[in-house]
Amino acid sequence: MTIRFKNARIMSMKDGEEIYEGELHVKDNKISYIGKEKEGNDKFDREIDCKGNLLMPGFKNAHTHSGMTAMRSYADDLALQDWLNNKIFPMEAKMTGEDCYELSKLAVLEYLTSGVTAVFDMYLAPYDIARCAKDTGMKFVQVSGINKFGPSLEELEERFLKINEGNPLSSFRLGFHAEYTCDLPLLEKISALAHKYKEPLFAHNSETKTEVKECMDRYGKTPTELMDSLGMFDYGGGGYHCVYFSDKDVEIFKNKKLHIVTNPGSNTKLASGIAPIKRYLDAGINIAIGTDGPSSNNCLDMFREMFLVTGLAKLTTEDASAVDALEVLKMATVNGAKAMGLSDADVLDIDKEADIIMIDLHQPNMQPLNNIAKNIVYSGSKMNVKMTMVHGSILYEDGKYFIGEEPEDIYRRANEIIKRIG
Repeated sequence: MTIRFKNARIMSMKDGEEIYEGELHVKDNKISYIGKEKEGNDKFDREIDCKGNLLMPGFKNAHTHSGMTAMRSYADDLALQDWLNNKIFPMEAKMTGEDCYELSKLAVLEYLTSGVTAVFDMYLAPYDIARCAKDTGMKFVQVSGINKFGPSLEELEERFLKINEGNPLSSFRLGFHAEYTCDLPLLEKISALAHKYKEPLFAHNSETKTEVKECMDRYGKTPTELMDSLGMFDYGGGGYHCVYFSDKDVEIFKNKKLHIVTNPGSNTKLASGIAPIKRYLDAGINIAIGTDGPSSNNCLDMFREMFLVTGLAKLTTEDASAVDALEVLKMATVNGAKAMGLSDADVLDIDKEADIIMIDLHQPNMQPLNNIAKNIVYSGSKMNVKMTMVHGSILYEDGKYFIGEEPEDIYRRANEIIKRIG
């Protein structure tokens, strides 16, 4: 399949490259040309007139739990530990692999409307989620959420090997849920597995004051210090949330070149706190953005997350210049790809993966065009996503989905699941 996008504004997200007018060609799943208007007699399967709209890399939702669409607006207005232990875990215990498959498809619809082309997903039933990736065309990078309740370490290793067998839409990284849901022997075994395969490790980290205090009480170390002492970061990795970091935690992340994935919407709703993003940027740490799950956020909207990242940073530092919108846009695209190991889908360039979105500039919230990039962060919304292409396939365009089935059928099955397990 060959597609030509013409009459486009292009924001490649390559360092130092400004937005320019030109065109972009896609052949199969790769970008085959990007640049100024090209003359010639090339034949394409489809030509799309962008009419001056913007092409840019798709957003990378670098932390989410897709199947948690089941609990959207089910257990709101609760503190994290109460929400998790008394509402979420009991509901999840009733869910089957098929439930996770169907509920993840519901999340995919929402990702596409938000311009998301890849998700870093931590949830139950990874084989069923890999099947969801294959069937819908969405790109899933899964990460293990192993904890003291399961799965076994042997199951984790099997998942890692099988899901990484070569499907370009589905991969699997090593990780664990959090320090507070794992005992020390399990953490040591997880570290040993990471060393066996020389793989990075990811986990929820320092999301609340309680989490950090209880870890200090148990081990005399912060969660980051404990993980580092166990050699968990010897091959890289990172943490989700990272709201409460000591100076030593920051140094560990800086020196080990670890990634922080911030989730401001979820942290705000659960009153967990505000991550000190400017402090992390000043330390040179790679920061990506995630929505977290749709039961703690409750929406999967990268535009809202981008605004919160910069807005909360300005508020907490009392500095309106803190965390520039252009830096935030980089977090949502390039930095997320880096954290997820998607080096072929970070920017728009020849031979890069065709994970592309089109932003509709012919909307009142995008006008005037004083600064398109800052418009996206400060005034942009899901209404501006005109098209979402993943791996060379257009999955969403002008309000219509192309994932192999009708949204209403997905909604119906999701509601049937909730009636059964609720």
